[in-house]
Amino acid sequence: MMSAGVSARGGEGPAQMAPRIAKASVLHGTLAYLQQAGGEALVTAVLGDLEPQLAGRLAGLGAQGEVALPDLFALWEAADGRLRGDHPDWMERAGEFAIDRAGRHDYSGIVGKPSPEEFLNQRISLFQLFYRAGRMEIVRNEEGRAVLRLVDFGPSTPLFCARQTGGLRRTLELAQGGAPGVRHVRCEHEGDAFCEWELIWG
Repeated sequence: MMSAGVSARGGEGPAQMAPRIAKASVLHGTLAYLQQAGGEALVTAVLGDLEPQLAGRLAGLGAQGEVALPDLFALWEAADGRLRGDHPDWMERAGEFAIDRAGRHDYSGIVGKPSPEEFLNQRISLFQLFYRAGRMEIVRNEEGRAVLRLVDFGPSTPLFCARQTGGLRRTLELAQGGAPGVRHVRCEHEGDAFCEWELIWG
């Protein structure tokens, strides 16, 4: 979901596109959120909206597996069709849920930093522990404010952007960021050249 230990702008050579896959934890976090939001009936309904072969592939993915991003995006779009009418912000909530889940389990040492600055500047990238494609880079870093840019991720969906917004907000909260503000200030899906998020904390 989110990056920390992010790269400074211009810190790497020519970009090489990584395989367009995510860790199974992203899929399982989505299914766990759906379970919390609507119980097994919602999970079954969302999977039922997918092509049977895809639904079977997702349902059978083990904890150590990987999921192709187009498959993951298809699941998110199916869930959005079920949830956006009554819960238009559900994907931001799912992003927050994913960070809470990561903080309690596998990545507590990465998420639970004592300050937003330490989270942002740590060597390990939380984003790249979830996604094998792309990276987040810090393009502005000031006291109480930072701007992150998504680089080399490739085609996505606005739902991915919403998930990042919610996840970043919750990460700042866990890193003692007070009442943080996170805005998705540039978006490829709205005609910008790249996606950026502005982070502000107390």
